Amino acid sequence: MAITVDPKGSGGAAPPAYVTTPAWRFLSSLPVDRKLARYDVAGSIAHVKMLAAVGILTAEEAGALSLGLRQIHGEILSGRFAWREDLEDVHTNIEVRLTENLGPLGAKLHTGRSRNDQVALDERLYLREAIVTVQQALLNLQLALLDQAEAHGETPMPGYTHLQHAQPVTLGHALLAHFWPLARDHRRLADCFERANVSPLGAGALAGSTLPTDPTLPALALGFAAPFENSIDAVSDRDYFAEFLFDLSLLSVHLSSIGEEIVLWASQEFAFIRPAAALGSGSSLMPQKRNPDVAELARGKTGRILGDLVSLLTTLKSLPLGYQRDLQEDKAPVFDAVDHVLATLDALSTGISALEFDEGRLLAAASDPRLFATDLAEYLVSRGVPFREAHEIVARFAASTDGRLDAKDHRAIDPRFGEDLADLFDVHKALRRRRTHGGPSPEAVRAQLAQAQETVGRERYSISKHAECVELVDRILREETQ
Repeated sequence: MAITVDPKGSGGAAPPAYVTTPAWRFLSSLPVDRKLARYDVAGSIAHVKMLAAVGILTAEEAGALSLGLRQIHGEILSGRFAWREDLEDVHTNIEVRLTENLGPLGAKLHTGRSRNDQVALDERLYLREAIVTVQQALLNLQLALLDQAEAHGETPMPGYTHLQHAQPVTLGHALLAHFWPLARDHRRLADCFERANVSPLGAGALAGSTLPTDPTLPALALGFAAPFENSIDAVSDRDYFAEFLFDLSLLSVHLSSIGEEIVLWASQEFAFIRPAAALGSGSSLMPQKRNPDVAELARGKTGRILGDLVSLLTTLKSLPLGYQRDLQEDKAPVFDAVDHVLATLDALSTGISALEFDEGRLLAAASDPRLFATDLAEYLVSRGVPFREAHEIVARFAASTDGRLDAKDHRAIDPRFGEDLADLFDVHKALRRRRTHGGPSPEAVRAQLAQAQETVGRERYSISKHAECVELVDRILREETQ
């Protein structure tokens, strides 16, 4: 059946019969895209200002339309706006309401514009704000890690490969190993913002307009770096959403790694962390249990975010140029990913700030003689022994002593071992020897902390610059037409 919308509305009567049909309910995007309402209103005000600037609207008409749009925004904020299910999306709801309020003048709002460039604009405005919000939440987690790393820059612990004791590190060093992936996530989000910060408004359905519109004016008013380069690409492009979801997916993978470490460290087998209420809850049956639920769910949420990315990419696969109704499905996975990533970041930030480490347990584990096998091999290397030969010597020694590398008969294994090996098995001295760039020595950790603080400063600046663009949306919604 052909489905049409009466732009005059139903006059307060019951919705038309077609609204109850499965086809209409299937086509409606209103349950999802009403989240874009504030961006839709802001974009419409910027569009109205442009129409006045090029002479399509008078200043009086533009002022009345802008005021009417702001009043609708106020209704939406207060919950007084009556969303109509017989109007299939957020754009039509707002335009019809404006026309109800202003009469024929409201019908001029959509001049030189299509819902194709309108929805692309709304999405980019939403995305910019979402990026800034995620960046700030991510920064809070980075700061929580830095606080703990600074407090434990000299706390020894075992480093692991294959979940086996490998070499001694410091807890601060290990926590900073989680900071730097998050810093890369932050840079990726900043890059995503720059690529998304292009206005599609003015592209129309796909071929612009015969009217003398100027896409540069609303682009600048809304804080975009520039308008689109190609009108077909402007309404077809959803790269910004795909890139953003990839960035959130990789961020979630990093969060799952943090969660997994916490789960391991909180187990009785490791017992590096004392139970913290901020990280979990007790068992409904076993009164002695304190489960690291937050860390476990941080792992679990990752699968959901990856699914959101795959969902969008699958929707985009094989689409021809121009707007396709498939693109109606692009918003739900993005909204879902943002909500769950923000919840995970906030929970982990609080949990990590509350962590209490058992330094005695960490020291005992870091004092395992097997952790110093590489130190023994490098001791021989410093005395002219080729590394592969030194590696084999220490391997034989470890096998013959069941890993007790601090045994006293080193010279019986190889005469090139000297009498000065006692310090080799002192974990604090061993860590101080590891002064190489990015290493676990307290000196190297302090250097990393200083570098991390510089990184945080750059991230704060990036957030502030992006927030200036986002703030223009709020300003347009607050101010009278300039």
